[in-house]
Amino acid sequence: RQVHEVQSYMGRLETSDKESVHLVENEIQARIDNIFSNLERLEILSSKEPPNKRQSAKLRVDQLKYDVQHLQTALRNFQQRRYLREQQERQRQELLARTFTTNDSDTSIPIDETLQFNESLQSAHRGMDELIGSGTSILAGLRDQRVTLKGTHKKILDVANMLGLSNTVMRLIEKRAFQDKFLMLGGMALTCLIMFLVVQYLT
Repeated sequence: RQVHEVQSYMGRLETSDKESVHLVENEIQARIDNIFSNLERLEILSSKEPPNKRQSAKLRVDQLKYDVQHLQTALRNFQQRRYLREQQERQRQELLARTFTTNDSDTSIPIDETLQFNESLQSAHRGMDELIGSGTSILAGLRDQRVTLKGTHKKILDVANMLGLSNTVMRLIEKRAFQDKFLMLGGMALTCLIMFLVVQYLT
């Protein structure tokens, strides 16, 4: 719900005037910070889920974190574009308000700062592309781990079933050994009795 609210605020940025755009940006940033704080709590809570639900909960938290990072990046890109527009507007106004004379030696337009800012912006875009690629790789790794964990869980269940069968066989063996022990003791007693009777009555 909070992510959807931030997305709706993002839609207001393009339509906000110069006086209110800063307020909207501050509101969006505050909401994003609040979501990041909640995500830290969610990570702790997901680690306390039962083992069969823990991986799914962690995936949902990672997906939320990726969505919020994307919103944070979109906000920074908008702020950079706004800053560039405002800087260009100031330079345009300064240029229009400036009076040149025939002997004015300082007639060059300072564009080095603009070029440097543009290069920095391009570098930031490349960094965000790398971040998105890294996030995609992390999600793919989490999916692979999920498949591996499912296979491991199945093997554990198979081993548990085999152990249950082994326990049943061991109990049957112990029961049979106990019965054989009594049969042996009974046979020995019967043999001794017969020998005693033979000795007693035939001699």
